[in-house]
Amino acid sequence: MLHDTAELAASTRLHDPAAHGPHVVTGPVHIQGAEPGDVLEVEVLRLRRRAPYGVISNRHGKGALPGEYPQGPGPDPVSLVATVDDDGRGRLPVGDGRDIRFPLRPFLGIMGTAPATEAPVHSVPPGLHGGNLDVRHLGVGARLFLPVAVEGALFYAGDPHFSQGDGEVALTAFEAPLRATLHLTVHRDPALRRLASRLRAPFAETDTEHIVMGLDTDLDEAMRHAVRDALTLLDERFSVPGPVALAYLSAAADFQVSQVVDS
Repeated sequence: MLHDTAELAASTRLHDPAAHGPHVVTGPVHIQGAEPGDVLEVEVLRLRRRAPYGVISNRHGKGALPGEYPQGPGPDPVSLVATVDDDGRGRLPVGDGRDIRFPLRPFLGIMGTAPATEAPVHSVPPGLHGGNLDVRHLGVGARLFLPVAVEGALFYAGDPHFSQGDGEVALTAFEAPLRATLHLTVHRDPALRRLASRLRAPFAETDTEHIVMGLDTDLDEAMRHAVRDALTLLDERFSVPGPVALAYLSAAADFQVSQVVDS
């Protein structure tokens, strides 16, 4: 067991899951000079596994199939222990002597800045500030752009995953500990600030992708938000007019469901 995990479990630190959420996060990290209106770039430099195991859970009547899974009376929560092979692949026991093996793609499910409120911020719902985004593309090499709403930005991160499929349909991904190395940059470029101010959610980049996000409790509405933000990004970054941008998105862009578990 990781010593810091044991210390946290044994601590008397006040924590109300109903008010604060279930996640353990770092921070908040005060970034000197960051002011409201700025944009914080989070570059993921390194993610190192801290243990060769983790859990995948289905519980609390959450996930894509509430009422169907978990099965049985109660229903009792299901938490399966997954491990990591010597070759760096995940292993999930089927229960009859067989295993399912799958590739790992580590990332942090939570990266965010503090919203402009004095009220406690629950860790589960994501928003314009980022937070529990659960976008599996935000691994090593990705750059996430977050709007700064308060002095110092107050960046926080957590919810490490060894892997996650698009949808995260059970409720959790392969939840397991990571040691993250991140590089934080405060941007004041007028064009970048204008883009961030027009979007309804954070945006990200990789070496091969521009990523926008649609966030809503209604999946159809989340899709519409994502399309609108994609149109905005193409307008701001590449001066592509709306009708042409929509045609391009329809012909060449991928719109995926990152997770269906945040309500």
